[in-house]
Amino acid sequence: MWLSLIGIAALLLVLVVACGDDEEGEETPTGTPAAAETPTGDKTPTVAGPDEGITDTEIILGAHFALSGTMGAAYAPVLDGVRSYFKYVNAEEGGVCGREIVYKVEDDQYLPSGAVEAVAKLLERDHIFAMIAGLGTAAHAAVWDDLNEKGIPDLWIMSGAHMWAADPEAHPWSVAILPDYYVEGTIIGKYISENYAGKKVGFFGQNDEFGEDELAGLKNGLDPEKNEIVSEQTYEPTDVSVRSQVINLKNSGAEVVHGACIPPGCAQLIKESDRLGWHPQFFIGYVNADAMMFDYASPELMEGVITLQGNKMADWTDDPVIAEHHRIMDEYGNMPAGNFTVEGQLVGELTVEALRATCDNLTRQGLMDAVHTIFDDYQGDIGIPGILIDLSEDDHYGVEQMKLLIAGIDENGKGTWEYFGDIINFREQ
Repeated sequence: MWLSLIGIAALLLVLVVACGDDEEGEETPTGTPAAAETPTGDKTPTVAGPDEGITDTEIILGAHFALSGTMGAAYAPVLDGVRSYFKYVNAEEGGVCGREIVYKVEDDQYLPSGAVEAVAKLLERDHIFAMIAGLGTAAHAAVWDDLNEKGIPDLWIMSGAHMWAADPEAHPWSVAILPDYYVEGTIIGKYISENYAGKKVGFFGQNDEFGEDELAGLKNGLDPEKNEIVSEQTYEPTDVSVRSQVINLKNSGAEVVHGACIPPGCAQLIKESDRLGWHPQFFIGYVNADAMMFDYASPELMEGVITLQGNKMADWTDDPVIAEHHRIMDEYGNMPAGNFTVEGQLVGELTVEALRATCDNLTRQGLMDAVHTIFDDYQGDIGIPGILIDLSEDDHYGVEQMKLLIAGIDENGKGTWEYFGDIINFREQ
């Protein structure tokens, strides 16, 4: 499927590889005053050294992440946002707890087998203190049991799979930061029933936990007396074409379609629909809520598409928080500021805040105690007012409120995302 994106996707891939090569040339494996990156798992389990990853001068954190291929291109801005914030904290705030943050990142190629290998290196070779921002549902699902068994803090998982929050007692060391896909699907379903009553609904989703969770949430949010799901279509990330799925959606009479897809897949859905002369109201998941989406599908095709978010937008440069984010990315980053780099900075900020609360007990258990204590109805600077983070030992949902965004075109012909309507709370569904 992604191979058909021979224009922008290929360009993004070249840019990401180039940026990655430059960074590798600057890294020092022992961790210097910059945040070193090396492109390189019962609530009280047996831990092989509670202070592993902590030295007199460094706090060593790690992540498995897609650094290569199409997924490396798509989510490189998130990682650059995390790295840049850590570099900023080291350079301008003296690090955390009197120590520099060292952030080691291992390429997993967005594969479960790659994640297993990456995490083994991070734990056995690099002796990381905590896992920060492991990317991908399938990839992270392959390593989170091991991380929990070993008592490794597994924070801010970059996936909205429902599994991360479903049973915090069984996985007390794992906490996601992205809104749960089930939560998102429920919010979208409720909005459809309230605003598109009587319309037939179609679903297009990735054939994995992402798609399954979104579909379950969509069914939970829809009022069956107002809307019927008339077609459920799935696709594989490796599909060269999704034409048959789009034809099935069109032939079903669907008037509203929710796409549980990543940017390349959602772009194919929208482009193929246009080729068929079929233009339903599209909703797509929040993983697409970045200006980058307009590189995958033109602003003209994207106009009117609806997604969700909870953070301030990267083009709100009159906001002091976002203006500072642009400064940090300009000075310490390799990519321009965007909504995905904002999400990356949020990960960095939450990590630093939790570590600061742990300075008097700089252990893995101390870090988890802080995460479960200080983020109680937490209003971050990056979140729009009313979007709260709420975590405890018994509740790992994190973000449960979202606000809708609609795609538009500005006076210069560039694509834009604009918030509209009220904040929708999952607990009120």
